[in-house]
Amino acid sequence: MPETKKTLRKKIEATGLMNKYMADYFYELDAASKSRDKKIAWCTSVGPAELLHSFGFLVYYPENHGAMLGATRMATDLIPYANAIGYSPDICSYLTSDIGSYLTNNTPLTKAYGIESVPKPDVLVFNTNQCRDVQDWMAWYANEFKAPLIGINTPRTPTDVNDVIINSVAEQIEGLTGKLEEISGNKFDPKKLSAVMALSRECTELWKEVLDTAAAKPSPISFFDCTIHMGPAVVLRGTQQAVDYYKILLAELKERVANNIGAVDDEKYRIYWEGMPVWGRLRQHSELFAGLNACVLASTYCNSWIFSDFDENDHFRSMAKAYTELFIVRSDSAKEHYIKKMIKTFAIDGIVYHDAKTCPNNSNCRYGMPQRLEKRTGVPSITINGDLNDMRMVSDEQTKTNIEAFIEQIEENR
Repeated sequence: MPETKKTLRKKIEATGLMNKYMADYFYELDAASKSRDKKIAWCTSVGPAELLHSFGFLVYYPENHGAMLGATRMATDLIPYANAIGYSPDICSYLTSDIGSYLTNNTPLTKAYGIESVPKPDVLVFNTNQCRDVQDWMAWYANEFKAPLIGINTPRTPTDVNDVIINSVAEQIEGLTGKLEEISGNKFDPKKLSAVMALSRECTELWKEVLDTAAAKPSPISFFDCTIHMGPAVVLRGTQQAVDYYKILLAELKERVANNIGAVDDEKYRIYWEGMPVWGRLRQHSELFAGLNACVLASTYCNSWIFSDFDENDHFRSMAKAYTELFIVRSDSAKEHYIKKMIKTFAIDGIVYHDAKTCPNNSNCRYGMPQRLEKRTGVPSITINGDLNDMRMVSDEQTKTNIEAFIEQIEENR
């Protein structure tokens, strides 16, 4: 059994700036919610945020709030309140913890920023490219706030994103403009949408460069770092602040690469994380792997906010393509092809699959994928059971024992 040593997390200096930008984002939403001087749109995390920004909406993402509930370990106590009004314990724990948070008026925004509640929406916009849960989630709040609900229904599990799919989704996105004009009081302006899409593409391409620095040996950043630093790509894409932030973060990571500084001291094993983070165990898992000289350095999750296909000269089709080529939307064969490329790019020694109890759409270990990929690539894998937010599904001792045994297996196979 490999010996686990005590480790310290290496601070990324750009974190302070990120925290400021994120605080400013929430303060602006809170002020607008109270004054009603700006319109607020709620949007699913990989929904058409660029279109909303072009109409002048401030954009709020309930999934981001769900992740905050998980990371602050508030979620487990709040989920039963949503269960009590009819939501199953088996569905998305982002959804159930977020609704539980609303029902009890208990939000992590209070401790972090002194904000009493989530902002009130003028419109709620969904895209089912992730799952059906996001539509149900938004529908509950639309009824609660008596606000309009509009959205996009994306075909799921395609191997190839062809013209039929792109045209269908593009037509739906364009079809939102009339209602958004009515709600915002602003006419659709193609030039404004072009400007937002250009900023969003630049932001997400810089984010990709940040993630790609992990190909260096040792990796200057870990998956656990990335789950935090992806914040601007999620909630601030389409803004100059996000672009500015990732330029600064990228420069810091390139300096680490130049100076041979790794996120994990004495990196010996390079691990790929497939699936959702266990938000309530980020620090614990980070320290567990680092203590075994293992760096979890790449994932499909953090790559979900890369939209290089955005084309400001082809608004709706390029948005449709970008938002439908996401890993989570695709067939198993497309996903396996993607992971094989990631294994090669990042020189991966082993894969950890997280089987998240309440997130079947982002748990890719239930239909034989780990076994197929291990046979084709020779890279070993392990599946850990848990959840994104519901810590009742997590066994810390079992996870620790299994991960230690997995690292020992990698070492023995060398």
